[in-house]
Amino acid sequence: MIALNEIYKQYDMGPTIVTALGGVSLHIEAGEYIAIMGPSGSGKSTLMNIIGCLDTPDSGSYFLAGEEVSDLTRDELSEVRNRHVGFVFQTFNVLARATALENVELPLVYRGTGARRRRSMAAEMLSRVGLDDRMDHLPTELSGGQRQRVAIARALVGNPSVILADEPTGALDTTTGEEIMALFEELNAEGVTVVLVTHDFDLAMRARRMVRLLDGLVDGGRSDAERCAQAQDLGHAAKQLRAEHTAYADLEAPR
Repeated sequence: MIALNEIYKQYDMGPTIVTALGGVSLHIEAGEYIAIMGPSGSGKSTLMNIIGCLDTPDSGSYFLAGEEVSDLTRDELSEVRNRHVGFVFQTFNVLARATALENVELPLVYRGTGARRRRSMAAEMLSRVGLDDRMDHLPTELSGGQRQRVAIARALVGNPSVILADEPTGALDTTTGEEIMALFEELNAEGVTVVLVTHDFDLAMRARRMVRLLDGLVDGGRSDAERCAQAQDLGHAAKQLRAEHTAYADLEAPR
């Protein structure tokens, strides 16, 4: 469904050429829930922009839903993006003067969907994310979690090939963030392809597959079994460290 092959991207910073992606290859199947994680400067934002058809690579090929999009013009990218990609951002990116329903309608307006049809589709998506009683509310009348649910409904309304979520819980408290992550898991269970971009290891562990980006290169991908094995190793190491610390503290304790 998503096939990135030897993707390179550089930026000219005056006297310096910065390589953001140095030959990234990544395949994501339909229905997957994958986390792309890495520290600041690892290239994950650049990769997200290319996956989301917001930018094109300098070289390499990118196929999205069977269509090569590596060399498309900006207008062509915009059309592909509107058909295939739903975005969920950390800061929600909802229109302040539009109701929840109007915000969710927006991608359908760009598609030229008729008013009655798009209102029906938007209402259905808001109900799907649990906001059927908040459709006529402005963003200022909604909590942070509710605004993010509006953003998720907007991402879903056009039935995209993939949901691309960039640090979706970054502006939320822990409880609300947990609710949003649970919603992504529900959507994935229904067959929605989810790509989560984050620097947060705990969030990345919620995905079914994790890919780490480091210095513009893919550091590796891990399956559920591999993640569990590493978690067990980390748990064992932490237990051993606590035991050693306790033994040391006993030795140092005054007699």
